[in-house]
This record gives sequence, structure tokens and C-alpha cells, in this order.
Amino acid sequence: MPILNKDTTLCISLSARPSNNGTRFHNHLYDQLGLNWIYKAFAPTDLARAIAGVRGLGIRGCAVSMPYKEEVIALVDVMDPSAKAIDSVNTIVNDGGTLTAYNTDYTAIEQLLQRNAVPTAYSVCLMGSGGMAKATAAALRDAGFRDVTIVARNEAAGKPLADLYGFRWSAGLPTAEARGASDMIINVTPIGMAGGPDVDALSFPQEAVDAAKVVFDVVALPAETPLIRAARAAGKQVITGAEVATIQALEQFVLYTGVRPTDEQVRAAEEFMRAQ
Repeated sequence: MPILNKDTTLCISLSARPSNNGTRFHNHLYDQLGLNWIYKAFAPTDLARAIAGVRGLGIRGCAVSMPYKEEVIALVDVMDPSAKAIDSVNTIVNDGGTLTAYNTDYTAIEQLLQRNAVPTAYSVCLMGSGGMAKATAAALRDAGFRDVTIVARNEAAGKPLADLYGFRWSAGLPTAEARGASDMIINVTPIGMAGGPDVDALSFPQEAVDAAKVVFDVVALPAETPLIRAARAAGKQVITGAEVATIQALEQFVLYTGVRPTDEQVRAAEEFMRAQ
């Protein structure tokens, strides 16, 4: 750890269930690059006051996680197109008291779909309707996926999300017969997240996993969620939330610092993050 001083630049994250992923990733890169910066995770009890603290204390950057990605919109000054297009924020940059909101989740989903060469002809079942679901749905639409069903019990959130991107909405999982049509299943809910009530639960039933070709879980902690473990055991192609976390954190790092680390430095930070 560096010796803290009056010139140390602070970045933070705000989440209902903070983890050490961001703190380890960012702080490791600060150390590698010799930056007098530090990153700390928080679980705010009052989001408005937390954002006021970002502004008033000159905190340079702020990552925003569930469940604050939409609520925080009213508290910032400028919405970058990456956040405005999907009404969801995961990154705030403070420039002299002006707070600009971004969304790097979209970038992460977009890159992972490309890296894994997922065919756009695949049918997709996306479970969730929050801020991360918006980023995922937008990335799917922009990548060329058309056969997509948004599964969300909350019709007030799920149906408008599906309508916005020209997808279908369902209040619950399709029937057993219809599940076989989902070539890719994507979990964008907290099910399987460490520290939550459903940490040991499968977000999709086993038969949906067995029928899918690609299984994608955006939950980053643990790196091997129940859904990912079930998919690996079934021999499926998997995309993990840990991969999402690395890409979106890297893009946040660049926004905060103006520095883009080398691929080697990113790999080292990612290994350090996952070694916890």
C-alpha cells in the first residue's frame, strides 16, 4: 500500500453488496503504474448523500453497482451517450464538481459476445430487468440478435425493456417444451451472488442449461456461480461475470486516470483480483 498523503486521488464504488473485485483490480494497476491513487468500496445507506460526498470531497471516480444504476441518474449533472442511451449508469467521473455518468457494462457485454463468436442467429433468454439487463439487451440488439425473450416478473420493468429493443417479454420462464429454443441463456439477476439469499440457487433450471449452447452469467462474485458450474458440468460454452467485471473495470480505469494499461498489466491485475 502507498503512504497516503494530501495529494492521493480517491476513487470509490457504491454497491448494496460490495466485493473486493474492484478494489483489488484498480489498486493493483495503480501500484503497477506508480500512480498516487487509491480505490475503496462502500455500501451506502443514503445514495444521495454518498453522491454529494463524491462531489464535495473531490472524489475522482465512482463505480455504481446494483441496485443504484438507475436511481443515481437524478443525482448526476451530465449523461454520456453510453449511459443516456440505456438510462443506466455504472460509472461516474468527477471533473471539478461536475459529475458525468457513463456505462461501461455495455462495452463489456459487447466485447464478450464478439470474443466468444456467439452467432447472432441464436435465440436468447435474458433473465432480469434492471440496469445491467438494459445494458445487456442493448448490446444484444446492437450486435444483431433478434430472437430474444426478456424474462422478468415485474411487468412494469420487463415489458417496456423488451418493447424498447423489439424483443419479447415473459413474466416467467417458458414451458419445458419452449426452453429448448433458447440457444443462449443469460442471468442478469442477483441469483447466485455471494452474500445474497440465493447464493446457492440456480437462476435457470437444469433443463434450460442442458438445452442451451451458451450460458452467460453476469454475476461476478463468486467467479464460478451455481449457473456457471452447472454449465461447465454440462459441457456448455460459458461466459462469466468475472470476465464482465474485468472489462468494465478496465474501461472505468481509463475514464478515471486517462491511462490505458498494457494487456500484460491488465492480465496481472485480473489474476490478482481473482486470487482473493
